[in-house]
Order: sequence, then structure tokens, then C-alpha cells
Amino acid sequence: MSRNTDNLLCIVCDDIRAIFRNDPAARNLAEVLLYPGLHAILLHRLAHALWRRRVPFIPRLISQISRFLTGIEIHPGAVIGRGFFIDHGMGVVIGETTEIGDWVTLYQGVTLGGTGKQRGKRHPTVRDNVVIGVGAIVLGAITIGEGARIGGGAVVVKDVPPHTTAVGVPARIVAQRDPHTGETRRVEHLPDPEGEMLRSLRAKVLELEERLTELEIATNHHLTHHVEDDALLEQCWSALGDDTPGNGTPGEHGYVAGDGI
Repeated sequence: MSRNTDNLLCIVCDDIRAIFRNDPAARNLAEVLLYPGLHAILLHRLAHALWRRRVPFIPRLISQISRFLTGIEIHPGAVIGRGFFIDHGMGVVIGETTEIGDWVTLYQGVTLGGTGKQRGKRHPTVRDNVVIGVGAIVLGAITIGEGARIGGGAVVVKDVPPHTTAVGVPARIVAQRDPHTGETRRVEHLPDPEGEMLRSLRAKVLELEERLTELEIATNHHLTHHVEDDALLEQCWSALGDDTPGNGTPGEHGYVAGDGI
């Protein structure tokens, strides 16, 4: 991680080089100088230098002006290394005790925040060569290891090992990369409580459907027998007389259907 004793001009040059290295849309220096991410980091380096010298008010004023102009909020106390690149950057928030290493890339909507009102170290430490995707949220005094990748929309509340990829809510490790060969190996058998719950619900629904089918079959079988019994009864009454049974009128044999013979 770069130290604040590094030459400021060299650090700014590295910030510009990081844009050319990470953004294929960066065609020339004139365009790069228009990048809001570059404006935000340059203003932050000025504010941070004043913050370290305990200058009151001015660092926060610079931070607020930067936020108004770029949509990127960086607390003056945050420590940021060289080669820092914020792509687009609207909605990026970086807290006071955040520490960011060299050649780190953030995309729009990233939050490096705290989890409470405690004092002291309460924001993340991001090591060198980390990439944090769109809308990712990294909370608390945790460490994102060197070369790690955080997927877009992830919510990270625990340490992320070096050279791994974390995705999801909450974030979990899905891949590990060899820093020497660049080969990526997926991590299998991940805990997936949401998936387990959905599988259990599906199994229960299938069980209930099977029981319902059995009940319908049994009910239809009973109704079939009931209809057959009624037809047999009608045939019996027809054999005894022409009158419809149960209508309360006497048949030709002088009795009322349903009465004793």
C-alpha cells in the first residue's frame, strides 16, 4: 500500500495510467481529464493532505464540493493508494477509516461503509489490485484480500481471502484464482440456505400433490360406485312398477314407494 510520503505528482500520474489500463473508452489524455472519478480522487488527495495536518473545516468543505461536482463521496480521512480508478462513479461512498491499496478499481454505486456508531477503525481495508463491482456494499472493519474480486450487488460483511471472487447477498466465495498462472478454479458445494429452502418447499408441494391425486382417485371411485348403486335401485323400482320411487304416489300394486309392502 502506498504511503503518503510518495511524490504526489507520481501518484497522480499513476491515477491517470489506471484509467487507461482499465477503461477501453479512454482514448486520449484530454478525455481522461474530464473523468469525474479522476476529479474526485484529485480533490480527495488535496483534502486528505490537509486532514493529516489537522486543518479544520477546509478538508470537509473540499469533500462536499467534490461530492456536489462528481456524485462521489470520499471522506477526507480515507487513505487511498496510487493507481486508484473509479469508473463513472456516481453514488460511490468511501468512509472515514477506509484504507485502499494500490491499483484498486471501483465501479459506480460502491459503498465502503461502517456498520454502527462505534469509533476507531470501522470501515473496510481494501488491499492491492482489488476490483469491486457495480453496487457492491462492503461494510465494517473487514479486509478484502489482495487481488480479490467482488461481484456487482454483493453485500460483504466478512473478510474476503486474497485472489478469490465473492458474490451474492450475503457474499460468499465462488472462485479462487492462482495469482501466478491466472487460472480460476470454482469452489463447489457452497452453502445455499435459500436454495435448500426452495428445494424443501418444492418437495413438500410434490408430496401434497401426490396425496391430493390419491384422494381424488379414491373420491371418484366412491362416486362411481354410488352412481352404479343408484342405477341398480332405479332398475329395481322399474321392475316393480312404472311410478318413480319416492314420489309419494301409490303404484299399481297398491303401495306407496318407500313404504312397507
